[in-house]
Amino acid sequence: MSISARKRYILQMKSGKLELGERTLVMGVLNVTPDSFSDAGKFHHFHAAVRQALDMIVSGADLLDIGGESTRPSSEPVPVEMELERVIPVIEAVRESSDIPISIDTTKAEVARQALAAGADIINDISSLRFDPLMAETAAEFNAPLILMHMQGTPRTMQDNPSYHSILSEIIAFLEERIQYAMDQGVDRGQIIVDPGIGFGKTVHHNLVLVKNLHAFQCLDRPILLGASRKRFIGAVLDRPVDDREVGTAVVNSMGIASGAHIVRVHDVEFHRQAAVMADAVRTA
Repeated sequence: MSISARKRYILQMKSGKLELGERTLVMGVLNVTPDSFSDAGKFHHFHAAVRQALDMIVSGADLLDIGGESTRPSSEPVPVEMELERVIPVIEAVRESSDIPISIDTTKAEVARQALAAGADIINDISSLRFDPLMAETAAEFNAPLILMHMQGTPRTMQDNPSYHSILSEIIAFLEERIQYAMDQGVDRGQIIVDPGIGFGKTVHHNLVLVKNLHAFQCLDRPILLGASRKRFIGAVLDRPVDDREVGTAVVNSMGIASGAHIVRVHDVEFHRQAAVMADAVRTA
């Protein structure tokens, strides 16, 4: 197996520096929603969500990604007020207990703005600034690290027969265009992280090709986030339900780390922390 070089980056957060590349960072996923594909709404309620966040911190999470709107296939958007009610109290509670970097997973500028004010550090926008014209302005105003993800269509439509002529070149071109758009709106290119969008408008084959060729995204000269945890393509390959896909996820993440991923976004932090440490040991041997 070939090991791709991994460039190091330093992003600036209001709470300090986010160093990427020396080792793989593990981002714990916290869905404060009743309809998450991965956990069936187990952490929808405040106390359960905060308890899960603290458990992930103890388990070794380097970052937390907190979201209040499901982005599973065919999902519908929720009102801003509802999303705020779900995520802001959790962010505030986590921030009172820990200085761990927090990412707000949202496509809405107002949610991002209030989350950053409540203690979040990073904006994770799966729409790459396409759904809310004020999102880029918000990222620029706070100078917050910004994750830009590729998605074909919207969560409601993305799995309606996704197709590409050349998947790698099309996604790379999309992300470069989104990076340039963000910069035109005042975002510092050095604050941007890219995510190829595993499972967002892709078939099983598309996802496998992306994982195999993740190193291709190094041409963007930005840190790479890989979010494959428990995704449907893993279930399709292994014929496993969503709650039995950790082994498949670990294999995908390990191959992604070998190809240069800087961050892996996961649900089971303890399990995938071990996989990331082992993959890093092989990388640096």
